[in-house]
Amino acid sequence: MKILIGIPAYNEEKLISQVVRSLPKKLKGIEDIDILVVDDGSTDKTIQKAKEAGAKVLRHILNRGLGGALKTILSYAKKKQYDILVTFDADGQHDPADLPKLVSPIISNKQDVIIGSRWISGTKYPLTRYFINQCANIITYFLFGIWTSDSQSGFRALNKKAIKIVNIQVDGMEASSEFLREIQRNELKFAEVPIKAIYTDYSKSKGQRVSNAPNVLFQLILRLLK
Repeated sequence: MKILIGIPAYNEEKLISQVVRSLPKKLKGIEDIDILVVDDGSTDKTIQKAKEAGAKVLRHILNRGLGGALKTILSYAKKKQYDILVTFDADGQHDPADLPKLVSPIISNKQDVIIGSRWISGTKYPLTRYFINQCANIITYFLFGIWTSDSQSGFRALNKKAIKIVNIQVDGMEASSEFLREIQRNELKFAEVPIKAIYTDYSKSKGQRVSNAPNVLFQLILRLLK
């Protein structure tokens, strides 16, 4: 089996090399592991740092947003016919030691999609981040009829079936909720597994913010009405 670990990255020169090098080179039941960094129009040295660390790199000339980077990752995984795709954040928030938890149910054909949840693992977390995520969970359920404890998780695993049919259309942060819409729409089997979240000042500066929540909600509603 071949696995692709896809990392969306925008101005992540500080940690991208460390993140790429921290990922495992071997996993039980996996023959090949490739790492792809999608440099989403960065203005720093993200692309150079990722290449130096040994990752494959695709670059957007302009910043398209999280959804745009995820679409490129999905397209690449589909084109290259990977058996498993794992999405992984570039800010050092995820623990590579959790990878086997996500891919094991995929390898054993128990699930089509696995979502790593930060909120069922006992991790200490910033209350503002938790609040934003819980609001997003409720909104995602209300709009798309699917419940998860961590709708905004960037740590996911998809099998070959899911790679082929998940169709992300938005470019912004609301892509995380659209992932769940695609699971529901395509009747994919999914489960959550607990993951560790590593919160630093740097990782807390990334991702969803309270100020951006109204815009994400507005974009989700527009998406639903299309």
